[in-house]
Amino acid sequence: MAQVVLRWLVQRGVVAIPKSVRAERMAENIDVFDFELTDDQMAAIATLDTGSSLFFDHRDPAMVARLAKSRLEA
Repeated sequence: MAQVVLRWLVQRGVVAIPKSVRAERMAENIDVFDFELTDDQMAAIATLDTGSSLFFDHRDPAMVARLAKSRLEA
């Protein structure tokens, strides 16, 4: 799965810097140049982006305000 995501980024021209300390995982991460995703596959993956995050999003004013409030109360 990670290889597909890395390949999707490469085909979009996005520089990806995967992190791993395991040699076999590093080899998998570099092994994304022996296949190519089709236009349909690229489009299908792009539809998975909902534009929101389950984690902290510094661009969301409400989330930033909640964080600031919680730090003030601590």
